[in-house]
Amino acid sequence: MFHLDTYGTLVAATLVLLLGGKCVRSIPLLRKYTIPAPVAGGLLVALLLLLVKKTANWEVSFDMSLRDPLMLAFFATIGLNANLARLRAGGKALFVFVFVVLGLLLVQNAIGIGMAKMLGLNPLMGLIAGSITLSGGHGTGAAWSKVFIERYGFENATEVAIACATFGLVLGGLIGGPVARYLVKHSSTPEGSPEDSVQPSGFEKPESGRMITSLVMIETIAMIAICLSLGKFIFGLLNGSAFELPTFVCVLFVGVILSNTLSVTGFYTVFERAVSVLGNVSLSLFLAMALMSLRLWELASLALPMLAILVVQALVMALYAIFVTYRVMGRNYDAAVLAAGHCGFGMGATPTAIANMQAITERFGPSHLSFLVVPMVGAFFIDIANAIVIKLYLMLPMFG
Repeated sequence: MFHLDTYGTLVAATLVLLLGGKCVRSIPLLRKYTIPAPVAGGLLVALLLLLVKKTANWEVSFDMSLRDPLMLAFFATIGLNANLARLRAGGKALFVFVFVVLGLLLVQNAIGIGMAKMLGLNPLMGLIAGSITLSGGHGTGAAWSKVFIERYGFENATEVAIACATFGLVLGGLIGGPVARYLVKHSSTPEGSPEDSVQPSGFEKPESGRMITSLVMIETIAMIAICLSLGKFIFGLLNGSAFELPTFVCVLFVGVILSNTLSVTGFYTVFERAVSVLGNVSLSLFLAMALMSLRLWELASLALPMLAILVVQALVMALYAIFVTYRVMGRNYDAAVLAAGHCGFGMGATPTAIANMQAITERFGPSHLSFLVVPMVGAFFIDIANAIVIKLYLMLPMFG
């Protein structure tokens, strides 16, 4: 066992990002299907560690103490950049996309439960391999697994949830690019969207140059820290109540309130470029850490029937993005980018959705609507909708 401390893990994560970027630039297949750099680099390192584990029985462990703060910082920047005036401008698309996402939650749970019963598994296992871990991610999976252990006596719920969420995180980053590339080529603008006069958001163009002073950076770090502190405080207040929400949702909500309150009062104007730079750094490092630390050999603990459910879920996600998300959202370039984002958080997490969309827009051009709608739906509305859907399914007689 070789252990990397906090600093060693941070160095490893930056090297993974550099490796992923080099791979995407050098390997035509990755570039063709617009695989995000953190996914390419992180998955390659995870596969190398799997090879070392199997051949030499030698394991590398990482200090993940920075991973969750980086994820929370990313969601704080999403909230700080969420201008309510712009959200109103995309109101109809936001409203429609919420219902598209809600439809997938229902489909995922129906498939999970149906296949579990067909394969002779506990239907709770099917629910875990549904929207709980795929649209909900590791956090939602861990939270609901505790409920399943305490209330339903499903002893292995936590292990199953973590394995399913891990599988979803990998697949969400792999299928988004190919799905979007196929849709772009069949959209009304097969060459993508040309650059326009509208100022792109920082998340949309992470590589564009930005002039940022040290004072602005300090002010932005202070606001992110406020979001993290107040978000965790609110989470503590709501924890165990009927209004309980994940920590990252509370952090994002604080960011929305803080930035728009400062804007309305005229006390301070959030410097969006600085926020987006820090957000992209947090996003990239979080994904690199999450993927390079995957213990792929633990996925072998998934029984073959469970793996079959997850493979079907991945296929259904791709088909849903193509035949439902893309068509309902307008059958245009924006709809194709939205479909890539939906693959990201429909199988993995919102950071994966953003990485998927960045890979598409860097190649084909901007999609302002997608970067307005997906972060808010993927980070906020989906968790509320998912909690409601899961509770409705648990009311079925088979879970009584």
